[in-house]
Amino acid sequence: MELLGQRWVLRVVWELEPGALGFLELRRRMGNCSSSMLSERLQQLAAAGLVVKNESGAWELTDAGAELGEALAALWDWSKSWKAGRAQQS
Repeated sequence: MELLGQRWVLRVVWELEPGALGFLELRRRMGNCSSSMLSERLQQLAAAGLVVKNESGAWELTDAGAELGEALAALWDWSKSWKAGRAQQS
């Protein structure tokens, strides 16, 4: 659980949720996350069993990582609904 609170971890999962990405494409999507930080986070996520490198060298979510990605998507949907409700109250 401590891993999920570290900077960039959830963003990596979010970016990989739709499908596998090579390191360079993932780095491009991560904005101002440095290559060394991204590499460190990928290694931590791999050690936790949430991501793996596939045969083509791209990073992808494991089944456990995909479950986490689904939870993040549900949280994203909730936040959009909450924001829309708050806007209607104004």
